[in-house]
Amino acid sequence: MSPANRGRLIAVDPGTVRIGLAICDESRTLARPLDIVRRDAPDPIGRLSARILAEQPSQVIVGLPLLPDGSRGSKARQAERFAQRLREALAPIPVVMWDERYSTAEAHERLKEVGASRKKRRAPLDAMAAAVLLQSYLDAGTPPPSQSNETGA
Repeated sequence: MSPANRGRLIAVDPGTVRIGLAICDESRTLARPLDIVRRDAPDPIGRLSARILAEQPSQVIVGLPLLPDGSRGSKARQAERFAQRLREALAPIPVVMWDERYSTAEAHERLKEVGASRKKRRAPLDAMAAAVLLQSYLDAGTPPPSQSNETGA
């Protein structure tokens, strides 16, 4: 594994109520849900940054909710602003954006498949969506920032 492909990655799914986190193994093969940070918590970016830094990732991937046609709508622009605040808080750890279209729907289906009730699906949904996002990134070969959906915004 080259130096650019070492270390665990963390994915962040910036939902409107909860921010889901997922992490992968050292071999960058398998993503799993990690945690949830509530948006209404005091200093959510500070709490999120502390939680991320505790895992010592080599890179952070933030979900970019593109529209079905691949264009950026208001939610994507909000995610880009969120990613920029995270970049500032986590520097020098690289923060890139990755297309998260349908990750929440896929996470919902996965939780449904394992028999989680509707009420029990709500809490882990955001972390599971982050795991779906991260697995997509891993399956794409963990592209470098120049090939990701990074905006630099």
